[in-house]
Parts: sequence; C-alpha cells; structure tokens
Amino acid sequence: MIKLKNVSKEFENGEAVTSVLQDINFTIDKGEFVSIMGPSGSGKSTLMHILGFLDTLSAGQYLFFDKDVSKLSEDELAVLRNKSVGFVFQNFNLLPKTTVWENVRLPLLYTEKKSDYAIVDQMIKNVGLEHRRNYFSNQLSGGEKQRVAIARALVNSPDIIFADEPTGNLDSKSGLQVMSILQNLNKEGKTIILVTHETYTAEHAKRIIKIKDGRIIEDTDKFERKLADNLTELK
Repeated sequence: MIKLKNVSKEFENGEAVTSVLQDINFTIDKGEFVSIMGPSGSGKSTLMHILGFLDTLSAGQYLFFDKDVSKLSEDELAVLRNKSVGFVFQNFNLLPKTTVWENVRLPLLYTEKKSDYAIVDQMIKNVGLEHRRNYFSNQLSGGEKQRVAIARALVNSPDIIFADEPTGNLDSKSGLQVMSILQNLNKEGKTIILVTHETYTAEHAKRIIKIKDGRIIEDTDKFERKLADNLTELK
C-alpha cells in the first residue's frame, strides 16, 4: 500500500533550512496497524502529514498503491486525500454547534455519496453513539468527541486511517475505548497508522516505527518486541 524510498523533508525560512526528516525508508502493507512513535520534535507528525497527502516531501519517493504521489498536482492530492484517507486528530476538529450526525456526514458533502444517510447512521452506530445522534458536539465528553471523529473518518470507507495522538486529550478510560475501536477496525481489515509519543498507546499497534531527530531508529512488530522482552527477563 505505502512505500517510502529515501524520503527527506526540509523547511526553508529565508536563508535558514531546517531538516525535519532524513532518509526515511519503509513499506506498509494493506491491513497493518502501525504506530509511528517519537518525542516532540522528532518529525513524526510531519511524516504523517506526508503520508496523508497534507504535505509534500523534499526528496525521495512516496508510492501509494504504486502511484508516485510526488508527481500529483494539488487538486489530485485533494481528491486522493478525500477518497482514500480518514483522519482522527488529538483536538477532534469537530464543527461547534453542529450535531453528531452533521459532523459525521461532512466528508460525504464532497462526494457522490452526499445523500447516503444510511451510512452516516451506520458509522454512528459502529462507535456506539446512536443515543447522541442529535447532540451538538459541544455537549459531548472528550471520549465521545473522539468517537465522533472516528465515525467521520470512516464514513467515506477510506483505504487508510491516520490517528494523530488520538488519546492525548482523553482520560485513561476514554483512551482505552478509543484504542479498542481502532483495534477492532484493524481486525476488520482497516489499515491504521497511529502517531503518538506514548509507549502505552503505541503498544496497541502490531508494529512500531520509532523516529528520533528525523530518522528511523527502530522498526519492530509485536512478535519481535515480545521476544526481546522475554530475552530481557531471562538475563
């Protein structure tokens, strides 16, 4: 699904050039649950923005289903982003004074499915918020807001879901509920890419890519991590 080859990202401010990502290489297959983990300033959010077609790379190659993303126009990127990607953000990004139903429907307004009300109801049901269907977003708890954001991310049936610090503004119970929903979506075949600085949250993924100072320092799956923990215990 995703292949990055020697990807780098630089930001220019006058004569100053800041390198944010350097020589990033990895492949993500359809149906994976991957966590991109790193401290603040490590480049993980910039990497997610590139993967989600919100930003462009400075050098290297990004292939999405074998399509070279770097050669697409802004309009083509916008179409791809709306059709293939769902986003879940730390700050929810819900429209205020707008109902749960209207928030979830929003992505459909830019597609041929704008009148497919049944799928809106189904997505709300899938995250367990039928009883909040007509509530305004400012009447919801943090955990409920994030579940609305997940329903909205799913309404277009995207190929991939990006979750950027999805538990960052939640209490531990609500955070677990959100991560459980993401894990269940992955079991149903959805590709999930989670961005976080928290080890506990990252451990919900099947694979963790650790990034520091713009470079990948580790890329392990759950089996490799469990084996390493067992070996540590034996020493």
